[in-house]
Amino acid sequence: MHQLILGGTRGQRLQVARAAGITAPILTLDALTLPFTVPALPQPHPRIIRIDDIEHAFPDAQTGGTRLVLTQSTYVMQKWIDLLDGGDHMIVTADRAALERCAPEVLQRRGPWGSFEIVDATKLSTTADTEESSVVESVPGVEGLLARAFAARDHTERLHLCHEAVSLDPDSAVAHLALASAYRETRDGASARAALDRALALAPDWEAAHYESAKLWLVYDDTERARDAFQRAADCMPTFSAAFSNLGATLGELDEPAAALRAFRQALAHDPRSFTILNNIGVVCRELGRPDESEAALRRVIAINPAFVFGYYNLGHTLFLGGRFADALAAYEEGQQRDPEKNCRQGCRLAVVRFANGDAAGAERDLWRCANTAPPDEREDLLLEAYEIVHALLSQHAALSAHRPFLDRIGAEIAKSE
Repeated sequence: MHQLILGGTRGQRLQVARAAGITAPILTLDALTLPFTVPALPQPHPRIIRIDDIEHAFPDAQTGGTRLVLTQSTYVMQKWIDLLDGGDHMIVTADRAALERCAPEVLQRRGPWGSFEIVDATKLSTTADTEESSVVESVPGVEGLLARAFAARDHTERLHLCHEAVSLDPDSAVAHLALASAYRETRDGASARAALDRALALAPDWEAAHYESAKLWLVYDDTERARDAFQRAADCMPTFSAAFSNLGATLGELDEPAAALRAFRQALAHDPRSFTILNNIGVVCRELGRPDESEAALRRVIAINPAFVFGYYNLGHTLFLGGRFADALAAYEEGQQRDPEKNCRQGCRLAVVRFANGDAAGAERDLWRCANTAPPDEREDLLLEAYEIVHALLSQHAALSAHRPFLDRIGAEIAKSE
């Protein structure tokens, strides 16, 4: 296990880190420039790699849903861990509150962070009041410019600094990739594509460039090119969980569920605590007619993240299709209870599940409560879906025939809107 030292003051964390790193040669890495540094480790073995204040390696100042993959903690740490031998050891210090803001997946022990033991500095430091401030110095060169760029709150400043980095080293694939992300943040897709193409020309086997290229293809709804680029990223870095996860999603969009499932399973192998990957596995297994695997994956989703309401909704749907109506009802009810938005579509599906359980009154209450709060087009779609399912239930379960007026009312409401 590697060590992630949290808690206490910065001085306490550094004191614990110093005490831990005394048995082998130490390589100290600068957290500020870590995202923009090509990973490489010297001989001899074993080695201790130490990174202080690692929260600085994960700047999250970009806006509009854009975030350069080089600043994402699971990718950055996986790249360095892939270089390690069995006897190597990482010692990392961080401010817990800062990590919660910029990289919550670290504390969730997602991906490579699952190989870290979390150490509480307050329990191991000998000086309770020690304090050392973090001095952030300006670093020269391309790495320093990019560190400043992605720490900047103003996207125009970020773009300017990325241009400076490219001007300083026109052959830096890292600089061109960063520039592409800055352009994407400003919605300049053509310039982003040009910068990405230059990065790929300079580093054709670099998974990060293929990954960012795929994300841009998705912006323009070119799913096939996105699939190919995600596949290339995954081929270049077989431990790159996000590449496989996005590959699975694009394969799903292209109606290739079996291939999507293989991609999702590969993603899960390197990020076993990802509830979103497990949720996708649960959905695809259901589509492939594998209900037991779907249920197992979705129950794991709920165990990892009880607040993720679609874990309950998807579990409910899997159980409903398997004819386990009482279990499906319990899952849907739990989802609606936890859902702060009270999703209308899922509320209407809950109504249908109530109907399947013989509760016509509850079905009436939930269906019209949810359908009547939806916009007209969505309301019609919700009623059409409910009508189709209720009609099938009445055809298959004679015991529900007494509740046919529920179907008739839905049909009458649909007719009004035609």
